Amino acid sequence: MDKNSEPGARERPDKAFPVSWDQFHRDCRALTWRLNDVGPFHAIVAITRGGLVPAAIVARELGIRIIDTVCIASYDHTRQGELQALKGVSAEVAKLGGGTGKGLLIVDDLVDTGKTGRLVRAMMPDAHFAAVYAKPQGRPLVDTFITEVSQDTWIYFPWDTALSFQPPIRDGAV
Repeated sequence: MDKNSEPGARERPDKAFPVSWDQFHRDCRALTWRLNDVGPFHAIVAITRGGLVPAAIVARELGIRIIDTVCIASYDHTRQGELQALKGVSAEVAKLGGGTGKGLLIVDDLVDTGKTGRLVRAMMPDAHFAAVYAKPQGRPLVDTFITEVSQDTWIYFPWDTALSFQPPIRDGAV
């Protein structure tokens, strides 16, 4: 499983890393600064669903108008399953990448265990793969990232949370 090892796959780690909208936007812009020196890119391919938000920010900052998605599923609401590509990159975008992804930018929010990343890399081996956050098991798959967190950390993305009181860490909060 990828993406924080998806809810239900195992118990969530003890360490929590909450990310606010402001922080996520700053991290996406920092990612864009690094990518600006690597491009230019013909198009962005967002890994859904987590890659949609950073892809929009990166596309705006780099002036990229062509955005496609790769849709991967690895579980249903009750159990983990095999990785399944629900939607690959479009023929038009694949053509821009010469069939191997050259000149394409893959964007995701997080690379965790690397299972999703390996599948997408197989689709576009020559694309540049960028993630905002990386965990050690998935880090070798990405070319550019901003923040590395430990494998046993759960990242709480702003689209998955609501504002509420949180007890201090010293009181046992995670």
